[in-house]
Amino acid sequence: MKRIILLAAITFFGVATTNAQTVKKSVKKETAKIDAPKVDGAGLVFETETIDYGTIQKGADGKREFVLTNNGNKPLTITNAQGSCGCTVPTKPDGPVAPGAKAVIGVKYDTNRPGPFTKTITITSNASEAPKVLTIKGNVVDSAPAAEPVKS
Repeated sequence: MKRIILLAAITFFGVATTNAQTVKKSVKKETAKIDAPKVDGAGLVFETETIDYGTIQKGADGKREFVLTNNGNKPLTITNAQGSCGCTVPTKPDGPVAPGAKAVIGVKYDTNRPGPFTKTITITSNASEAPKVLTIKGNVVDSAPAAEPVKS
């Protein structure tokens, strides 16, 4: 009788363990689907929609890049990239971005203007959620230290 109970217990735990492993595998597959959404047509997904320059010196390099991915099933065409003022100059990819491919929207901010800033770049494309607005922000500080008064 003890052998039958022991055999039944081992069988029960073996089946339970096998089922638990199967459930874990199916959860991983569902997570993968969520991480890579696809759209019908052209899609536009940015790694980040805001770039924070932080505190930078006057005259420093103001070039930054927004990396995008076409998560659709048709080529993405960016028709326009427009800065919110003349101090923000964006550049767009020359040709279409293939499905699954990455591209870059470049932006150059004029760092010869001291003070805090928040500017936008409006992206017009054939993606379903056009137009897309990107943001840059930061603070430009004057690199020259304040002059000390001359003692006479």
